[in-house]
Amino acid sequence: MAATLPRPVRLRLQQTLGQWQHWQLETPLSQPPVPTRVLTSGLSNFNVLVEAGRQFVVRLDGLDPAAIGLNRQAEWRALQNAAQQGLAPTPRYRNPELGSLVCDYLEPDTDTCQNPGTVARLLQGIHRLPPVHARLDLRERMLRYEHRLANHGTSRNALSLSRREALAALEQLEQLEQLEQLEIDPTSPVLCHNDLLAANRVTSGGTLWALDWEYCAMGDPFFDLAVVVVGDQLDPAETGDLLTSYLGRQPDEASRRRLYWHSTVYRYLEQLWYAAYRK
Repeated sequence: MAATLPRPVRLRLQQTLGQWQHWQLETPLSQPPVPTRVLTSGLSNFNVLVEAGRQFVVRLDGLDPAAIGLNRQAEWRALQNAAQQGLAPTPRYRNPELGSLVCDYLEPDTDTCQNPGTVARLLQGIHRLPPVHARLDLRERMLRYEHRLANHGTSRNALSLSRREALAALEQLEQLEQLEQLEIDPTSPVLCHNDLLAANRVTSGGTLWALDWEYCAMGDPFFDLAVVVVGDQLDPAETGDLLTSYLGRQPDEASRRRLYWHSTVYRYLEQLWYAAYRK
C-alpha cells in the first residue's frame, strides 16, 4: 500500500489525489480516488495504482527531472499525441510542482505476444508522431552521467564497456549526421521514445502499448531500435527480424552499422546510468 512510500512521496501523492476534480476526463469522477497498490517503488519514480470507479496510475518523481535531463512538458505533449493514436495510455493530469503525472491504467493481458515484428510496428507508430521541443544529444547525456559518476567517486574503469568504444561509435554517428546534412543520406529527426524496454511495453486489450515516455525526444530512430536490441538481448536473427520489420525491406550494411553504433552507445549509457544513479 501507499504507506510503504517515503513520507514526502506519500504527501505528494495525497496532494495529487486531492486535485482529482481537475483531472481531464470525458466523464468526471464522482468520488476521490484511493490508492490500492504500489506498482513500482524506486529511485527514479514511484508508480501507484489508484481507483475511483476506474483505475489510474499516479507517477511521482523520485529524482529531479531537470537534474537527469528530462523534459516533462515534451513528455506531456508526446503522451497526448501518442494516446490519440492508440500507442500510449491517456494522460489525465500533471503537476510539475508536485512532480506528479496521472495516466489511465492499462490492465495487462494474460496472454501476451511480443516479437520483433510487433515491437517494430509500435516503433513505426511512435516515429510518425508530431515533433516535440526536445532533442536527444547523446554526447551531452554521456557527459552528464559521467559527471554524476565522478561526483560519487566512482571510476569509469569499473564499467565493463570502455568509454573509448562508445566515443568511437559516437564519432561515427556524428560523421553520418554531417553527411545527412549534405543530403547524401537525408533522415530527419523523429520523435523517439528512447526507453522502450520490455518493462515499458504492455499488451492490453490485444494491443501493444508504450509506457513511461519521460525520455522521449527528437532523435535518430535507430537509437530506439538499439534500446530494444540491447534491452531485450536480441540475438542476431531477432535483430535482423526487428530491423527488417521496421524498414520494410532487407537492411543494407549501412543500416546494420548504424544500429551497431547506436547499440554500443546505448550499452555505455545504460551502464553509466546504473553506476551513477543506483547509489
